[in-house]
Amino acid sequence: MANNRKLGCLSIFLFVALCASLLINLLLAGASFTRFEGRRGGEVNYRPRFDEMILEGATRGSSDKIAVISLRGLISTGVAGNVGESMVDDLRWQLEQARNDNNVRAVVLDVDSPGGEVTASDMIYNAVVKTRAVKPVVVYMESLAASGGYYVSCGGQYLMANETSITGSIGVIIQTLNYQQLFDKIGLSMVIFKSGKFKDMLNGARPITPEERDYIQSFVMKVYDKFLGIVATERHLSADGLRNSIADGRILSGRDALEYKLIDGLGQVEDSYAKAKQLGHAPNAKIVKYRPPFSLGRIFRMLLQSGDHKIELTLPGQLTPQLQSGRAYLLPGYYAP
Repeated sequence: MANNRKLGCLSIFLFVALCASLLINLLLAGASFTRFEGRRGGEVNYRPRFDEMILEGATRGSSDKIAVISLRGLISTGVAGNVGESMVDDLRWQLEQARNDNNVRAVVLDVDSPGGEVTASDMIYNAVVKTRAVKPVVVYMESLAASGGYYVSCGGQYLMANETSITGSIGVIIQTLNYQQLFDKIGLSMVIFKSGKFKDMLNGARPITPEERDYIQSFVMKVYDKFLGIVATERHLSADGLRNSIADGRILSGRDALEYKLIDGLGQVEDSYAKAKQLGHAPNAKIVKYRPPFSLGRIFRMLLQSGDHKIELTLPGQLTPQLQSGRAYLLPGYYAP
């Protein structure tokens, strides 16, 4: 009897193991098939289409839609996307899908971001402007739409924020870390061979020279002038007036931003939906939110990641994004350590 019980348990175990093996192989085959279909002859033929989650149903059987697209967290090409290689790809593809969908009458860009990399912010801003040229784009600022988050928001036709939203922070920052004194204490030194005097200008093992400081500051101010020019043009404000008042990196509440004409109105997210319906001449439209499509490859990656059990200790000083030395960022000053 005991032997029969052991044999039964072994059979169940082997059956479960076989099913697990078949599932993993199916997931691998699905991921490989998706990649094969997406690339033929070295060319990308496949552009993923985002699924639509209904937030508010249509009335009177209307086929019109308001597409809600979310921008969350640090804006960076280094942040992995759910569909594309980066979150920037995801945002651009969602905006493209909304532009090409004839049933989408307007777009709501829901922003909750402290900003991020200059180039990544500029790429999304241009995608928003491109969409605005085809159909209305209403930007809704949630808790945070500062610096690069505001840069992107300027591409919208109508900007709305909550009274308590944090926005503004018009400015540029580049940081580096100087560890020369630490090296001196432990007896280390860095040996560098370079082709030009500026090649290691952010080297933390030595003091920055006055010439290097002037060069970096000049670069920062050129990027700042571009940011300032976009705000001045999009908001129909004087660049000099901005430079001499609120465009000094300070953050603003939604109410203050309205007073300084950085936004067009205050309200809740539902108010942004209503505004999009108004601008899109679609009072009966349904509200849909884009989300990543089902993907066997993505599920398989999630299964693999779920096996990585980590315990991390987060200290107060680590609650801000970890900025990379030498990169230009559009971020509030308090995000720089």
